[in-house]
Amino acid sequence: MLPVSLGRIECSDICQNRPLNTQNVADALQKYNLKKAGIQKALDSLSDSGQISFKEYGKQKIYIARQDQFDIPNAEELDQMKKANSELQEELQIKNKTIAEVDAEIRVLQSNLTLAEIRTKESKLRTEVKEMEEKLKILGEGTQLVNPEERNSVEETYLAKINQWRKRKRMFKELWDAITENSPKDLKELKEELGIEYDEDVGTSFQSFSELLANGKKRKIR
Repeated sequence: MLPVSLGRIECSDICQNRPLNTQNVADALQKYNLKKAGIQKALDSLSDSGQISFKEYGKQKIYIARQDQFDIPNAEELDQMKKANSELQEELQIKNKTIAEVDAEIRVLQSNLTLAEIRTKESKLRTEVKEMEEKLKILGEGTQLVNPEERNSVEETYLAKINQWRKRKRMFKELWDAITENSPKDLKELKEELGIEYDEDVGTSFQSFSELLANGKKRKIR
C-alpha cells in the first residue's frame, strides 16, 4: 500500500503494496487531473518524512511502502485466512446457484400468458375457427367461389407473365455470357459492382412459380 494523501484521493485509488514510479501513480490518479510534477513533489515529501522509501534506477525513482508498517500473518494465520476464503467461495457458489434458479423461475413466469392475454387469444382463435368453418361449409355445399371465366383469365395472365419471365431470363443469360466470356474480372465482383441480382438473391424462384401453374392445371383435370 502506498499511503499517499492528496486532497480527496481515496486509498482505493493508489493503495497497492508494490513498487511504483511517478508515472504509475499519475496513471492511477488521472481522474483527478493531477499534474505529474505535483505528484512527484508529494512522493518526495512522503519519502522525506519517512512514510515511504525509494530506490533510484538511473534517473528514475521507484517508490515502495515501508514494510514494517504492515502486520504480516504467520503460517497459522495464513491457513485460517485460506480456510475462511475457501468457505466464502463455497458460500458464494451456493448463492450464485440460488440466484440462477430464481432468475430461471422468473423467466418462466414472464413467458406465461396472463389471464387477460389468454382470454384475448381465445377470442381471436374462436373468431378464426368460425371463419374457417363458414368457408368449409361453403366448399362442402359445392358453391363455386370463382367462376370458370375468371379462373381462365387469371391463368392466362399468369402464364403470359411466366413466359415473359422465361424469355427475359434467357435474354439476360445470352447477353451476360457474351459480356463476361473474356472478362478477366471475377464474375461475382462484377455482378455486385453492376448491381445485378439473380432471382435467388431476392428470395424467389422461377421454377417454383412455374410449378404453381402446373399444379393448378393438375387439380383442374382431377
